[in-house]
Amino acid sequence: MLTRQIYRITSVSPFAKDFGLRDQIRRASVSVMANIAEGFERARPKEFAHYLAIAKGSVGEVRCHLYIAQDLDYIGQDTLDCLGELIREIGAMLNALIGYLQKLENHGKAKKEN
Repeated sequence: MLTRQIYRITSVSPFAKDFGLRDQIRRASVSVMANIAEGFERARPKEFAHYLAIAKGSVGEVRCHLYIAQDLDYIGQDTLDCLGELIREIGAMLNALIGYLQKLENHGKAKKEN
């Protein structure tokens, strides 16, 4: 949903004509999904958590670009607020999943030590 919304808002002028910002925010939004998918395919929780952390970084990058877009009057406050809420939700879900995977990893280490 995030990537679809980013592509939608960046397809409209004047955002569409700012090729640098448009392409960067699109790549960042795609990176969120791609890193979640790549991490999921890894065999170990530690590796999955690593890719989720990268995805979380991309979420932050999308947020930053949205603030720039709003500052340049490419998007309105309503759009920023709506996408900001979606980004907060995604970040929270990533944090929760990273925490869960870290607990799994720590639980596995504790079992090996005993």
